[in-house]
Amino acid sequence: MLPQRDLVAEAREREASVDLLTEAQANILSALRLLHRVEVRGGAGSGKTWLAVEQARRLAAEGKRVALLCYSRGLAAYLRRRVDGFRPRGRPAYVGTFHHLGTRWGAPPGPDDDPDYFERRLPQAMAELAAARPESDRLDAVVVDEAQDFADSWWVPLLAALRDEESGGVYVFADEGQRVFARQGRPPLSLVPVVLDENLRNTKQIAQVFGGLAPAQMRYRGGEGVPVRFVPCSTPDALGKADDEAVRLLDEGWAAEHVALLTTGHRHPEQTARQSGGQEAYWETFWSGSDLFYGHVLGFKGLERPAVVLAVNGFRDAERAREMLYVGLSRARDLLVVCGDPQLLRTVGGEGVIRRLTGA
Repeated sequence: MLPQRDLVAEAREREASVDLLTEAQANILSALRLLHRVEVRGGAGSGKTWLAVEQARRLAAEGKRVALLCYSRGLAAYLRRRVDGFRPRGRPAYVGTFHHLGTRWGAPPGPDDDPDYFERRLPQAMAELAAARPESDRLDAVVVDEAQDFADSWWVPLLAALRDEESGGVYVFADEGQRVFARQGRPPLSLVPVVLDENLRNTKQIAQVFGGLAPAQMRYRGGEGVPVRFVPCSTPDALGKADDEAVRLLDEGWAAEHVALLTTGHRHPEQTARQSGGQEAYWETFWSGSDLFYGHVLGFKGLERPAVVLAVNGFRDAERAREMLYVGLSRARDLLVVCGDPQLLRTVGGEGVIRRLTGA
């Protein structure tokens, strides 16, 4: 075990090498430049989000009108920050969530807790609005990250917004293992599949813990790290133990901006308090640097932190528990701390996960 001071410094150095590995994947996009309908599949840590942003940048730099979309607000906020650093010519015409695109077109807003609005009424309104878009406002291509979150009905207005529905660019980035919502949507068109089979962004020790939950076996190229920390406890005690472990990380020298505390069941009270000020203000705390970030695995898909404390405090949807655990275990780049009931983790993740956690 490295002294904690050296571990934090090593994490900074590893971040640079991981970024270089991820950038090297741009060769994949160069090889696909003559294809306009592509689905890039890859497990957690394979660099899909980086590739999605880079593909949008390249298309925009070619003078094409591009929309870079996702489902979750947190990932959308991250994508906008990434794009803000591009030269104006490389910025997509739209970056954000599918639903915000609809209200931007003029669709009526709806409550967050109304599935009928998100699954049916809004897509229908967007389809009608898309058909009426002026030529100058239509899209040459759509790039969708975390596309496994999209419903069938969401693809209809997106394709209708293309200048050419037959040949317009459709670039999909997805991980079937992270399908944590009860939606089974897929684009209603043929896509050329491309598979990413390397984990680049997690240490080998972290990637091995969730490797058995990924859709396919991956090669671990993220480098050596320290063992994953496991804190056995009852499910009701998981949140309190996670709080203790988060404080421990800060005491050990981790910067608050590098630590996230995530839950699998009910939200942390601090997350609830921060969300009371609205979603925009809540996601600003992700970059504030003044305190660690509190979130839920459902909203943290596509995002990462150098250090993550995962409180396995139950699961809202038993049918999606495996996928949610997979997401939670894969959000840390350098250090992962898991607090939870060994039997629950064995039931949800299988014997492989609990063996990796306990070092058995």
